[in-house]
Amino acid sequence: MNDEKLLRRGIIGTAIAAVCCFTPALVVLVGFVGLSAVVGWLDYGLFPLLFASMGVVAYALYLRSGRKGPMPAFWIVLLAVALSAFLFWVEFRYALRLSIAAAAAVAAYAWYLHRCEQRQSTA
Repeated sequence: MNDEKLLRRGIIGTAIAAVCCFTPALVVLVGFVGLSAVVGWLDYGLFPLLFASMGVVAYALYLRSGRKGPMPAFWIVLLAVALSAFLFWVEFRYALRLSIAAAAAVAAYAWYLHRCEQRQSTA
């Protein structure tokens, strides 16, 4: 799979997980189907999915940049697991703040990769 497809799929996964986490869309759908008993457990699957999707975006950006710097796969997995575990520990009190911070970290990483690419093209 090339980096463009991986980036597209990561962005789509992030958007879907964010919509399902922060709006009642999935709650209404699950209730409509008759599975409202699982509504209380949705966040335990959606937030790790959100962080993993952001990790896929970060990895795709790394591949897209021409593999500048060390391979970030270990750090991406570690951060996704750590953020998910922290959210479970604080019982989702800071869910929105942590999700925004994770998105900002992915954006900062994209900016860093772009700067590295610019430095190498001017050198």
